[in-house]
Amino acid sequence: MSAQPIPTRVVLLAGPSGSGKSSLAARTGLPVLRLDDFYKEAGDPTLPLVPGSTDIDWDAPGSWDADAAVAAIAELCATGRTTVPVYDIATSSRVSWDAFDIERTPLFVAEGIFAADIARRCQELGLLADALCLRGRPSTTFRRRLLRDLREGRKSVPFLLRRGWRLMRAERSIVARQTALGAHACDKKQALGRLEAAAAARRRPSPPQRPPHRRAADTAAGPAAAAAVAPGGGRQPSPRRGAAAQPTARTRECAGQAPQLVRRRCSPVPPVDPPVPRGGRRSPPRP
Repeated sequence: MSAQPIPTRVVLLAGPSGSGKSSLAARTGLPVLRLDDFYKEAGDPTLPLVPGSTDIDWDAPGSWDADAAVAAIAELCATGRTTVPVYDIATSSRVSWDAFDIERTPLFVAEGIFAADIARRCQELGLLADALCLRGRPSTTFRRRLLRDLREGRKSVPFLLRRGWRLMRAERSIVARQTALGAHACDKKQALGRLEAAAAARRRPSPPQRPPHRRAADTAAGPAAAAAVAPGGGRQPSPRRGAAAQPTARTRECAGQAPQLVRRRCSPVPPVDPPVPRGGRRSPPRP
């Protein structure tokens, strides 16, 4: 009978934009679902705006399709595969769809700035292994985010500068909000430790192994060891030291002959008188 597969679970990796979520997820060696691919497309009337501006607020949860993200995670946990959109941030549109297959891996990571927003729903569905929120220095996050966005050409430079300045001032409140949603705030080292613990918890325990010397002894014994097994499956008890051995057919057959052989070997030999010297007189014994 084959063992049942271990159910697949997800680790949600949240944190402010530019906190290092993608690079950390790649270091784990686990399959990674990019939640940024579930952004809404430009032109969607439900997209929120930055207060007092005409800029779309891509850092507000309303700019993201949480229902589609949860559905994809649930399908991955149930079947090991799903279809995900490929989102182009520069054009704010979905350019294609890809098949995403984790091959029944018992654990995968879903990372994105809105990962904490679906932590409770994943917990209620029984899909959650852990939820983490990366935190760091706001100035470091600002610099890392700006360099990345400029390198990838995500938006115009004025937009990136306005957004970066706004997010740096709000970073501590962003972390506090994600923590309140159920994510554990931690740095990269702590996050790696929790990810390793989650992965270890999803591994199937190995069957107990016999000691090497026991395996070698059983192999060397071969048929003799099998002959010593009792009909009920246990081993026959070995005779105690000093106990009499049970007679076999051969010993019973020779039992009647043994006394004769003993008597024949051990019968007394008549004494032989010492030689008599000439003259018929014996020499007196020496003192």
